Amino acid sequence: MNRAVLLSLLNFLLLFLYLLVHIDLSLVRFITTELTRGYFLEHNEAKYTERRERVYTCLRIPKELEKLMTFGFFLCLDAFLYVFTLLPLRVILALLRLLTLPCCGLSGSRLLQPAQVCDVLKGFIMVLCYSMMSYVDYAMMYHLIRGQSVIKLYIIYNMLEVADRLFSSFGQDILDALYWTATEPKEKKRAHIGVIPHFFMAVLYVFLHAILIMVQATTLNVAFNSHNKSLLTIMMSNNFVEIKGSVFKKFEKNNLFQMSNSDIKERFTNYILLLIVCLRNMEQFSWNPDHLWVLFPDVLMVIASEVAVDIVKHAFITKFNDISADVYGEYRASLAFDLVSSRQKNAYTDYSDSVSRRMGFIPLPLALLLIRVVTSSVKIQGSLSFMCVLLFYMGMITLKVLNSIVLLGTSCVFVKEANMEEKLFDPPPSAVSSRANSRAHRTKHVHTSSQQGSTQSSKTGNNSQPTIITESSAPAFPKSDSDTFLTTPDEEDDDKIINANTGLEGDSLKNRTPKKDLLEIDRFTICGNRID
Repeated sequence: MNRAVLLSLLNFLLLFLYLLVHIDLSLVRFITTELTRGYFLEHNEAKYTERRERVYTCLRIPKELEKLMTFGFFLCLDAFLYVFTLLPLRVILALLRLLTLPCCGLSGSRLLQPAQVCDVLKGFIMVLCYSMMSYVDYAMMYHLIRGQSVIKLYIIYNMLEVADRLFSSFGQDILDALYWTATEPKEKKRAHIGVIPHFFMAVLYVFLHAILIMVQATTLNVAFNSHNKSLLTIMMSNNFVEIKGSVFKKFEKNNLFQMSNSDIKERFTNYILLLIVCLRNMEQFSWNPDHLWVLFPDVLMVIASEVAVDIVKHAFITKFNDISADVYGEYRASLAFDLVSSRQKNAYTDYSDSVSRRMGFIPLPLALLLIRVVTSSVKIQGSLSFMCVLLFYMGMITLKVLNSIVLLGTSCVFVKEANMEEKLFDPPPSAVSSRANSRAHRTKHVHTSSQQGSTQSSKTGNNSQPTIITESSAPAFPKSDSDTFLTTPDEEDDDKIINANTGLEGDSLKNRTPKKDLLEIDRFTICGNRID
């Protein structure tokens, strides 16, 4: 039996050798080539260098992003502390000026300066909204939310996030409309509904936004206090949905700038919500410090998930859209420019309002809710308690002043490194953009009229060759070295804009809007991350 098997194997081997010798050797050569072939990466050096730079860019994103987030966090903190520290003092000074007017007489045409009027309006809004918030029962809201199912709370939390963004988007417009209506010069009065209706609209907005944030904080508090952490896990997983909704979209530098500002505002708001949750829980446990260590893991998980989602989101957005990590330095310079310009004598806005327009962070509702929670959680009784409150208030003023000094010095360094000092003496960005838009409109009008014929152009007194558009009619933005630093549009987009201005593209780019400088973007938009 073994002999028969050996003979069969020998016959098979002889047959294989016979076939290997007599068949075509192309198969052998192919297999040999596959096993021994080589290739040279240096033949495509540019491609592999670009891939390596992408990896380095992704590795740099966490550091550059956190530097921007840290700077933006302290900007929001400065605007937030302003509501508690300097705003009450400014309101008192403005009211003292009104009371002393009969003694001192009118030194000018205005009873109060525009900034003082805005401060008084903010103070009245805070007082009225706080009196309205005193009728809201936090304990009843907590038990009402706690009785809902996990799925309902998850849906409610998502709806609250969307509503908060919508409120933030439209809230500063309501406040700006009130400030302008109250301080508009008499010789420039236009048709409006009046200061009082605008004031009640602002009060209603701040109150509703504060209630919205209170429901958010209550929902988060219920998630912290639930026996199983399923609700908190579901809420944290909601952050990772942002990656799916943002990473695979096309982004430009301006769109990424708005997303970065939104992330700064969201992170700061989450920190305040966590502070409110900790205050409410500590009150329930009679301010036992041991309970704080029970809350610490959940707080750390919320913060860690937020940071991780932001890093992953920005890393892949910059990768898919070929955006360098240096762009976050440009964003810091733009935010620093807002702070430095608000400190000038010819400043046209308060810095807290500038942060609100840039980031969508409106400190009034959040500050109102924090005051409501602190006053209901901390009982002040006796002269010693009042002394502690006074010392705490002096400490907040000191923190605000030190934070402002450090931010101003850091902002001056950023502005100087970006070569943006000359822009400090330019007109406000809104005025520049409006003039640029009007020039663009005139250019479009000239281009349309040039296609109608030379007869109509001779009647209107135009040149003899209407098809030629001069450079003076092109939509020219004020150019400087910092413009190139702030916005670096794609070459294809630049060519299309130039061709549209010179009439080479025709009607295909008629509705195209020119790219905007980062300093001109002061609107918090979220719908598709578009800048219109």
